[in-house]
Amino acid sequence: MFNGKLKAITFSYDDGVTQDAHLIHLMNKYGIKSTFNLNSGLMGDLRKLELGPSMRTVSHIKFRPDEIKDIYAGHEVAAHTLRHPPLINKPQDYIIDQVENDRLALSEIVGYEVKGFAYPCARTDFDTRVANIIKENTGIKYARTTIENFSFDLQDNLYEFSPTMHQPTSLNDKGFELVEKFLDMKPDKPQILYIWGHSYSLDFSPEGWEAIEKLFQMISGKDDIFYGTNSEVLLADK
Repeated sequence: MFNGKLKAITFSYDDGVTQDAHLIHLMNKYGIKSTFNLNSGLMGDLRKLELGPSMRTVSHIKFRPDEIKDIYAGHEVAAHTLRHPPLINKPQDYIIDQVENDRLALSEIVGYEVKGFAYPCARTDFDTRVANIIKENTGIKYARTTIENFSFDLQDNLYEFSPTMHQPTSLNDKGFELVEKFLDMKPDKPQILYIWGHSYSLDFSPEGWEAIEKLFQMISGKDDIFYGTNSEVLLADK
């Protein structure tokens, strides 16, 4: 259970980009908690990204190390590798270096032990070998994939953890139907709504920020729901 409740909602956002500041403002407004997965070796990066079939350009500027502690206060910082490379088929020492040294650098920056991790790159850029290397050779306690399972059930393998769904980016996103299903549930066992995304992609969609605030409005203030970071939810009984 989660602080005596059978339902929990948690969020996970990747890359440590400056759009996180507005996202956190909205989360704090509605009492939402999230985990933010950062690349310590890319902090201060000023690049932009081209997304979608129209190749629209959006900002992908990352916060500097000295900004991190204040920006993410009240939420959780987790690892995302030093420089965001794919990990599959890489040597064990390379994987450990990218993950553990990112974890240690972030722990130094935020002033607490970083325990979480999100795999970088596409959904196919990790496998069970990579997950086992991380489990056996780093201080990581859970690792999130990008493979949505559209389920609320707890998972035994926290090193290949699948999120429920990706964040909605339009007002008619089908994900809202799944959220409504979760809100209406009266479960007899613990259930988790786990939503992941990138805050910069909310700039790409014309309705992105409106959609995410609609989501926060929908889920906030429920007496039967625990709102926590990934560690608070996934490691509740660990």
